[in-house]
Amino acid sequence: MTETWATFGADLHLDLSAGRGLRAGLTEALREAARSGRLAPGTRLPSSRSLAADLGIARNTVAEAYAELVAEGWLTARQGSGTRVAERARPRRAAGAPAARVRRAVRRGPAYSLVPGSPDLGSFPRAAWAAATRRALTAAPNDALGYAVDARGRVELREALAGYLARARGVYARPDRIVLCAGFAHGLMLMAKVLRARRVRDVAVEGYGLGIHRELLTGAGLRTLPLRLDGAGARTDRLPGTGAGAVLLSPAHQFPTGHALTPERRAAAVDWARTTGGLILEDDYDGEFRYDRQPVGALQGLDPERVVYLGTASKSLAPGLRMGWMVVPDALLEEVLAAKGHTDWTSGALEQLTLAEFIRSGAYDRHVRGMRTRYRKRRDAVVAAVSDRASVTGVSGIAAGLHVVLDLAPGMERPVLQAAAGQGLALEGLSNFRHPMSDLPVREAVVVGYGTPPDSAWSPTLSALLSSLP
Repeated sequence: MTETWATFGADLHLDLSAGRGLRAGLTEALREAARSGRLAPGTRLPSSRSLAADLGIARNTVAEAYAELVAEGWLTARQGSGTRVAERARPRRAAGAPAARVRRAVRRGPAYSLVPGSPDLGSFPRAAWAAATRRALTAAPNDALGYAVDARGRVELREALAGYLARARGVYARPDRIVLCAGFAHGLMLMAKVLRARRVRDVAVEGYGLGIHRELLTGAGLRTLPLRLDGAGARTDRLPGTGAGAVLLSPAHQFPTGHALTPERRAAAVDWARTTGGLILEDDYDGEFRYDRQPVGALQGLDPERVVYLGTASKSLAPGLRMGWMVVPDALLEEVLAAKGHTDWTSGALEQLTLAEFIRSGAYDRHVRGMRTRYRKRRDAVVAAVSDRASVTGVSGIAAGLHVVLDLAPGMERPVLQAAAGQGLALEGLSNFRHPMSDLPVREAVVVGYGTPPDSAWSPTLSALLSSLP
C-alpha cells in the first residue's frame, strides 16, 4: 500500500507494502525527493518531532531515517542549523530527456499555502478520535450498520449537537429540528431547493464571500444581490429595499473581511425577516474561534423560526469528515427533508456516532480550546511580523477565525500575489471574493489563512509571506 503525505511543501510517497517498514518507506521517500529535486538543495527539513507529528508516526522512526540519509550524504545535520538537504543532492536529468520535460515533472504546485478556509490538518486529534471511534463502535446498535431510515441523521449525534450548540453557540436546537448534512455547501444546496420551491427569486448575500456559495444559489435558479459591508458587518438595514426573499449571512465572523455583525445589524436582519416573511441563512463560519472575548452567540437565538442555522466540523476538526448540520424552523422541516430526498448524503453512521461520542466525552471542547490557543499564537505572529512592512496599511479581522486581512497600498495586491507565487506560496487576494455586481469601493488586500500550514511548515511559510511583501 502506498500513501501520499503532503508536508513542508513536498509530497512524500511512503511505500508501506509488505516487507517494507515505516522507516524504510520514509527514508526512500526523502531520498527520492532529494534526488528528483522536489526537495531542493539547502532546504531545511522540519524537526523529527514535527515531522513525526505530521505523519502520525514515532519520532524515533524519523530520527533514524534522517541519520541514515546523513550517513549516505543526502542530508546534512549541524548544531544550530538543523537538518538540510545536502548541496550535492542535485536532481539528475535522464539521458536524452529535454530540460523542459524535467522541469514539468518537478513542478508540483506551491510549496507553501496561506489560502484561507482550512484548519491545520496536522493537528487533527487522531488518538482521541480513534478512542471515540472504538467506544462508539462498541456501543453502536445493530441498526446503525443498516440503511439510514431517518433523513435527519443519527439521533445520537443530533442529541449531542443540540446540547453543544445550546451551550456553546446560544442556538435553540431540539434534536428533531436538526438535519445532518455533508458540510455547509450541501446544506446550502438543500436550502436553495427549498427557496426555489417557495418561488423565491432573489437572495441577498454579503458583498464579499465565497464564489462557490453564490454559484450554488445561482445554479438553483436564484439571483444573488450583494449587500454592502463595513466595519459593523453587512448592511442589513438595507434589506427592505432589495426585494430579496432570503439573505445569507456570516454574522459571527464575516468571511473574508472578518467583521462581526453588530447587535443593531442583527436586530435589523431579524426585523426584516419578521416583517417580510423572509428567511435568514446563518453561516456560523469558524464561530468557535474567538480570541479577544467570548465567542459571539449565533443569530439564530434571536428568532429560531426565521433563521436557518448552518454549522460544520470543517474548521474545528477537518473538512474531510464531511460533517455538517442545519437547525431548521419547524415550518421548514418537512420541506428540507423532502429536498434531501431518499439519498443520504451525510457522513456514514459510524462517523456520526463517533462525533456524538467525541462531543459527549468532552474531547471536542478540549480540542477546540487547544486549537484556539494555537491559532491565536499564529495570528499574533502574523500581525507582529507584518507590522513594519510599508506595503501593509492595515490588518483587520483579527478578533476571530483562522485568517487575517492585510490591507495594501494602492495597486499592490497583484504585485504581492505575483511575488508570493515566485516564493512558492499560495495566497489569495481579497478581490477574488468580491461579488461581481458589488458597488463596494475597490480594496487592495490579501487574505492570509494562518490555520492552513502544519507546524513543521509554519516558519518557512511565514518567511515566504514576508518575502512577498515589499
